[in-house]
Amino acid sequence: MKSDKEHWARVADQWIAWARSPAHDAFWVYREGLARFIGEGSGRALDVGCGEGRVARELKALGYHVTATDVVPAMVEAATQANSADGYAVAGVDDLPFDDGSFDLVMAYNVLMDVDDVPTAVREIRRVMKPGGTLFISLVHPFRDRGRFDGQGADASFVLDGSYFGREHFDGEEERNGLTMHFAGWSQPLEDYMAALEGAGLAITALREPIPDRVDSDLLRKWARVPLFLWLKARILA
Repeated sequence: MKSDKEHWARVADQWIAWARSPAHDAFWVYREGLARFIGEGSGRALDVGCGEGRVARELKALGYHVTATDVVPAMVEAATQANSADGYAVAGVDDLPFDDGSFDLVMAYNVLMDVDDVPTAVREIRRVMKPGGTLFISLVHPFRDRGRFDGQGADASFVLDGSYFGREHFDGEEERNGLTMHFAGWSQPLEDYMAALEGAGLAITALREPIPDRVDSDLLRKWARVPLFLWLKARILA
């Protein structure tokens, strides 16, 4: 099993092409709801695990002064070329090159599933948050990770494979419309993420299980029945 950094460095070109195509990644049919949940702002935002920069660009459009980081240099280069942020750094989420209390908002969009040590990553995020700051987390929904639809139709049953509990590594490829993406990372129950937040002195202030912005295909009708993503906001405990 390759390390998380090694995997994403190897598939960086795949991800950049996949993430930028609305025909491939689900981000694009949740984008409007995501922007509403984040909300407009004018403070300093940090996008950890920025990938090719699409979420950093959304933060800029909402008014934030954005710094984008990723552990993979090719990802940071792609984000830079797309003018995704106001500043950039090559850094892992567990070793951020910023002073304590630097950011009003920290964005961890679908990155904690790709981190081997989630508690350490969350503690490091908490360190760079301002006392009144907000952490935004997006996850592929932990329940979705452990199940599948048993057919192609909009009314297909969702089936749980094995146990929801425990921590498991996932590794597999998806092919769609001429592009291939090799995904790998970690699946763990919601309780494990909550324990990491509690251990870092963070408390959840908002939670969403979003449905797609539009529901115009059998695939999206299925994801309007079962949550694909889980969105959280957390703040530092007083």
